[in-house]
Amino acid sequence: MTSKQATMRRIFEPILAGATFRDRMLACAGGLTGIALTSFIASRILHDSAILPFIVAPMGASAVLVFAVPASPLAQPWPVIGGNAISAFAGVFCAHLFGSPHVAAGFAVGLAILAMSLTRSLHPPGGAAALTAVIGGETIGDLGYSFGFLPVAFNAMCLVLAGVLYHRISGHQYPHRVQSIGAQAIPQREPTSPHPDDIEAALRDLGETFDIGKDDLELIVRQVEFHAARRRSETIHRDFLSSRKAR
Repeated sequence: MTSKQATMRRIFEPILAGATFRDRMLACAGGLTGIALTSFIASRILHDSAILPFIVAPMGASAVLVFAVPASPLAQPWPVIGGNAISAFAGVFCAHLFGSPHVAAGFAVGLAILAMSLTRSLHPPGGAAALTAVIGGETIGDLGYSFGFLPVAFNAMCLVLAGVLYHRISGHQYPHRVQSIGAQAIPQREPTSPHPDDIEAALRDLGETFDIGKDDLELIVRQVEFHAARRRSETIHRDFLSSRKAR
């Protein structure tokens, strides 16, 4: 493989660890199904309303998280529903508080981030929900705080329900729960394994926020140790057999 071919291959490699082509196709089909169902259900419920939009743009971003990275802490039901709704309320509050839309837009997104962080509902599309409340025009402005309930919270609940049903059919776990991955999983933490406090300390040293739960991270570390120990054992056994044959 030439360097040019290797570069082109890296361009199309998934940036998410563990992603496969099958998972990407499932995410595509899930996003299609989830948004279509959310839109259809909301339009049937709100068909008598000439004011309410039956679906809002942030749901497209939420669908990416729910169907492409269902194990992400940012994609769980409470962040999807709470993050979008709370951010919408923050956006409406700032739209009423500030006369300038530019100032209101900035404060809306900043307040949304703070509110989501404090309520453990951090969800990136929430920033779009807050911004929509500010720049959505007269239609959104006339809704006031009810915008956070209909259509935002209702859309989010429909999307989460679609995610639960779809992932149950496709074989992924949603909502995500940390669990053993079968007989190969290490039953207990070995004395030499990193302690959860060590993982916490390492995260502090790195000074970054990663899109993975600490329990999942610990499970990955332990599983890596298991495979490393098995590989060392197989290498020692293979070398031992080779030395015996050499005699």
